[in-house]
Amino acid sequence: MEIIALLVGIFGTGTAAGWWVIRNLYYICQPSEVLIFAGSRTAVIDNRSVGYRLVKGGSSIQIPLLEKTFRMDLTNMIIELKVSNGYSKGGIPLTVEGVANIKIAGEEPTIHNAIERLLGKTRQDIEQLAKETLEGNLRGVLANLTPEQVNEDKITFAKTLLEEAEDDLEKLGLILDNLQIKNIFDEVRYLDSIGRKQQAELLRDARIAEAKAKAEAVIKTSENNRITKLRQIDRDLEIAKADAERRVRDALTKRTAMIAEVEAVVNAQVAKVQAEVAVQTERIKQVENQLQADVVAPAEAECQKAIAKAKGDASRIVEEGKAQAAGTLRLAESWQNAGTSAREIFIFQKLEPLLKMLAAGVPEVQVQNLTVIDATDGNNVPKIASFVEQLRQTTGIDVTKVINQLNSEGNNLKKPPKIG
Repeated sequence: MEIIALLVGIFGTGTAAGWWVIRNLYYICQPSEVLIFAGSRTAVIDNRSVGYRLVKGGSSIQIPLLEKTFRMDLTNMIIELKVSNGYSKGGIPLTVEGVANIKIAGEEPTIHNAIERLLGKTRQDIEQLAKETLEGNLRGVLANLTPEQVNEDKITFAKTLLEEAEDDLEKLGLILDNLQIKNIFDEVRYLDSIGRKQQAELLRDARIAEAKAKAEAVIKTSENNRITKLRQIDRDLEIAKADAERRVRDALTKRTAMIAEVEAVVNAQVAKVQAEVAVQTERIKQVENQLQADVVAPAEAECQKAIAKAKGDASRIVEEGKAQAAGTLRLAESWQNAGTSAREIFIFQKLEPLLKMLAAGVPEVQVQNLTVIDATDGNNVPKIASFVEQLRQTTGIDVTKVINQLNSEGNNLKKPPKIG
């Protein structure tokens, strides 16, 4: 600051020389870089002096004619690493690919190593130097590890490489921020065979673990189902018990009311039945009286009538029997009194109704005149008939009618009395 004040006092701030000083000698240092003003002796932290001064994250003015200014970039540098045919422990050549992030140290005392070894070099030169250093360290680490160790634990391998390269990089003034191993393989496919074996073992272990996990899951599921079912059964039992207790309480509560209700219903039914019995008793009496009036009394009257009729019929039959017996006795007496003619008389009496029956079957014929001719005198019959008819027409005397009346009167005198 004393130097800046001296220069400003000499050249002034308003002159052209002052603007030239500010433009050409005034430097601003960004946070990602460091300014090195070579030419001035400066004490450092290890009690020694160096021929430059450092400015990091600030600004300063270069002393004309006494100092020269250099800039050193402190940003990260990405370096692709590849080691081919690096022999591992056991003589197996391996190819290792990785990526490293390095930068120039910005803190003392490592920065002094960077200034001494890297000042004036381009960024490509610094990256190449760091790459060669890391690849050398990588080969050294590979020589102490078997392919199995390198392939199985890449993180340990990278950590070992960091520890191995840290000292060499620090001597160069570099810092290794990060190192990642991207790929490890070999030409003889040794790692592939190891990988296949490991993969098979992993697959086997995975299947065993999966089977065990499934078995444990099934067992756990069964156990959970059993516990759930038991809890559900206990819950259902509790619900059933509570429901049964509630029903018992309801039944006990409703018992008296139900008994009273049933008793009332029964009593009502009994009273109804009793009233119905009285009604039916009266109805029976009514039916009996009605039957007595409608059936029994007429039946008794009909019975009396039938008895009286039967008695009358019986008396009539008896009287008829007596009369018939008396008639039979008189017939017998008449039969005896008639002598030999009794038989013909009896037959004539029996023929009369028979003739009436025969005459009833013949159609009615109106006969005005009937002349009976004796067949013994066949020559005189027509003459006699003609004479009788002429006599009736001339005199009005019907000879045939007179003869019939005489015959009928004679027959009535000879006819025996008829028995009823």
